Amino acid sequence: MSIKSNLLAAVALLTLTGAAWAGDSAAKITVTDPYARSSTMNSVSGAAFMMLRNDSGQDDRLIAVSSDIAERVELHTHAEDANGVMKMREVEDGFPVAAGESHALRRGGDHVMFLGLKAPMSDGDIIPLTLTFEKAGEVEIEIPVDLERKPEEGGMSHGSKSN
Repeated sequence: MSIKSNLLAAVALLTLTGAAWAGDSAAKITVTDPYARSSTMNSVSGAAFMMLRNDSGQDDRLIAVSSDIAERVELHTHAEDANGVMKMREVEDGFPVAAGESHALRRGGDHVMFLGLKAPMSDGDIIPLTLTFEKAGEVEIEIPVDLERKPEEGGMSHGSKSN
C-alpha cells in the first residue's frame, strides 16, 4: 500500500471509529467499532462486524441489512448442528438489542454476511451499509475494510451480547 493509501485509510478509520446513531431519544441505537473483511481477495463473500448499543428505554431488534456491494446481504450466525459442527446460517427474525444493552456482531457469532460480492474487498475500502431496526428505523453507516484485523482485536471481544 502506498503512503497516500495508508494515509487515506488511517483518516477513514479515525473518522469511522466514532459512533453512528439512529432514531430519536426514544429509540436510539449506537453503532461502534465497525469493520468488514473477506477471507481472500478472490472471495465471493465477506462479512461485517460491529457493536450495537441500545440506549433507549425500549427493546429493539435489527431486522434487515442492505448494501450495494453484494448480490445479497443477510444477517447470519454460527450454530452447532446435531453432529457438533459449527455452521453459518441466516437469521431471518434478526438480532434483539434489549433496552440499555449491547449486542456484538463478531467473528464466530452473529454478523452481517455479504453474498455474491460485486468486486473484491480491498484493505482500506469503505463499504456503505444500512441497518434496519424495528423501532429505531434505518441507520446508515460506512464500514472500513480491514483484512489484517485479528478476531480478538477491537471492542468486539469486550462487549456483552444480549439475547
